Amino acid sequence: MRAQPVGQMTDDKATARRGVRCIELADLTNEQRSELTELTEQAHASGGDVRGALELARAAGTRLPHPGGGVTAYLWSALASVAAADLTVARVLEPHLDAHAILEQAGEEAGDGAWGVFAAEGPGEPLRATRHGEAYVLDGRKHWCSLGGELDGALVSAWVGRERQLFAVDLHHPGVKAVAGTWVARGLAAVDSGPLDLDEVPATAVGAPGWYLERPGFAWGAIGVAAVWFGGAVGLARRMVAASGTREPDQVALMHLGAVDARLHAARAVLQQAATALDAGELAGPAGWRAALRAREVVAGACEDVLRRAAHGLGPGPLATDEEHARRVADLELYLRQWHAERDQASLGRLLLDDPGSGW
Repeated sequence: MRAQPVGQMTDDKATARRGVRCIELADLTNEQRSELTELTEQAHASGGDVRGALELARAAGTRLPHPGGGVTAYLWSALASVAAADLTVARVLEPHLDAHAILEQAGEEAGDGAWGVFAAEGPGEPLRATRHGEAYVLDGRKHWCSLGGELDGALVSAWVGRERQLFAVDLHHPGVKAVAGTWVARGLAAVDSGPLDLDEVPATAVGAPGWYLERPGFAWGAIGVAAVWFGGAVGLARRMVAASGTREPDQVALMHLGAVDARLHAARAVLQQAATALDAGELAGPAGWRAALRAREVVAGACEDVLRRAAHGLGPGPLATDEEHARRVADLELYLRQWHAERDQASLGRLLLDDPGSGW
């Protein structure tokens, strides 16, 4: 039996004709495969439309599992499949699912709205939280708030004295204002990730100070982001394969295809192994963060190589005339900057020196 190429999807011919295929990071049941195919079709149909992506996220948030629940490979398959179809939709879905997982870990309910997670720090004075009785009030500017003007709620980190703490915030509160005109990105252009200004906005604490970064799920969510990157790279690889249907590939084109297949195979294997270890209870504490750094390193490296080889193999034509391909390239290039590159490599090196027995 011939081995399936990386990212090979189901054999549904009608689905294949539409160019919509789901990525399987594990053996799935027929029901799971059917659900994944439907989700992938919906992502493809959204075509980068944010409102459609938000509706998909609201519906999928109640259906997809959380990491570490025994079917993590299925969850990451869903994220990768959506990303291969459309990275804008994946950029909306991934933090929504992450917020659901965080709230579950904290023993809180997510409700029916579309959620984001705003926990990155930006320049200037940070967002501050002040205690008012049993609740808190947030004041200041929060940077990197993806779709802050479109979502229903968000988990937002803020400073309480010298400690960071996570808070649930209703983004429809009149004290929340999106700062317009700052998002000029060419990649993920529809996912405005500019800052929010908050003025006496009520907030509910989610976990104790420091809990957000210390909880095991922080590392698990970071691997989920890598699954999205992987899916985006698979989408580029499929475009390279499709190009061979219109022109017979020469040796150079075959070389690029072979290298892409090998890099994506390695990335897929790392995600599979991480999902298995997570469900087996092996990725708690330092082991979880080490696994996240390793997985993100391998997947991000593979994605950057796929971007380079797709550019060399396909040339300028698709970048200039193929809307879907040009948008995917720009989206993936920006999305990958969530990886901290050399800084993450240095962190991984430090972990190795601190615990040499954890290496190879």
